[in-house]
Amino acid sequence: MLLIKEMMDDDKPRERLIQQGAEALSNYELLAILLHTGTKSQSVIELSRTVLHRFDQLKDIEKVCFQEWIQMPGIGPAKACTVLAALELSKRVRYNQDEKIIQIQTPSHIYHHLKNQLNHLEQEHFYTVYLDMKNQILSTKRLYIGTLNQSNIHPREVFKQAVKLAAASVIFVHNHPSGDSSPSAADYKATEQLEQAARIMGFVVIDHIVIGKKECYSIKENRKYHFE
Repeated sequence: MLLIKEMMDDDKPRERLIQQGAEALSNYELLAILLHTGTKSQSVIELSRTVLHRFDQLKDIEKVCFQEWIQMPGIGPAKACTVLAALELSKRVRYNQDEKIIQIQTPSHIYHHLKNQLNHLEQEHFYTVYLDMKNQILSTKRLYIGTLNQSNIHPREVFKQAVKLAAASVIFVHNHPSGDSSPSAADYKATEQLEQAARIMGFVVIDHIVIGKKECYSIKENRKYHFE
């Protein structure tokens, strides 16, 4: 087993990153930097290869929760926290960049804004997208995880952020893990409750979008959109 310290400097992941930039490193080398150390039987490079071989596609790594990470041989709480923090920061950077340039004009804009964040999840996630007077995104906040109903989505949490951001309007978004974006009766009831609260607070509800696999449903327009 070749340890990191036994490698030539030009082959060490951290040194290569400094000299050539992060884009020059392979996936397992980037993960090795995050994991930092290996085990008694594996170098950190070998451990990184072993971890990545567990996934059919690299994007699947984003689906792994803390408990699943620490069940992997060689991955303890510290390593799991480091990887999860890096993945979350990467997602926030990516979506923050998107928010700065997106002007919402159609339900498809919302679908493409949030599809990568929502369509692989195994639970329903409820988001509110806060918009300015020009329908440009001010912020996108996840407010709830779990099956949607009108009693567990509290208007106070939704519109507290709207006031803080001085938003003009909002769009509600949640996913259906089944892949079918057709709204349920609970979806309609929750939308009605939130619209009533919005009118009292002086905000406009532009839409409530349900995201499925390669499709979304606009509750306002009563129409399903399909994407290839």
